[in-house]
Amino acid sequence: MGWTFKLHGGIATALGTALLVPAALTWLPGSLPLSGSTWLMPVIVVLLFPIFISAWTRMFLTRADRRSMWPAFRCLSGKVQLGLATLAMAGVAVIIGSVAAEGNLQSAEAKDGRYFAFDATPHARGTVEITQSQYEEVLESDQRSMFAIPGLLFVSAACAVLASGEIRRADRGFVSSRP
Repeated sequence: MGWTFKLHGGIATALGTALLVPAALTWLPGSLPLSGSTWLMPVIVVLLFPIFISAWTRMFLTRADRRSMWPAFRCLSGKVQLGLATLAMAGVAVIIGSVAAEGNLQSAEAKDGRYFAFDATPHARGTVEITQSQYEEVLESDQRSMFAIPGLLFVSAACAVLASGEIRRADRGFVSSRP
């Protein structure tokens, strides 16, 4: 596998880990230090799209199909497989746990000492006033989703690019072994 595949996969894995850790930390008491940051989501999006799109482009350029990706992933070292699988399962667990505990309230905001959230209950959609404890729960749930979903996308990009690198390596080995 070429060094660019390793670098690309390593960056995607590191960014995925950097997002999944704070997503899991939202279940601890208290709020995260970055809870009021307005710049964080645009930075995540700016990093996610080039890495994710280039991973899928690399997979397309290696002419990989879904049947060849799993065997290629299995050709990675055991530690890499274990690390990526652990991150992927942790991301899925955080997302499922967040969706299950979320309820119907979203997008918490505070105005003039009062707390509001969007109620997504069918047939009762709209902004409702909530208590401070509900506000904190909705805020943590929103943060959990904000970190976990892009984190899982980074991990899937790492899996795709590393498997593509293995396919590329195997293809080059096949071509050089021909008489």
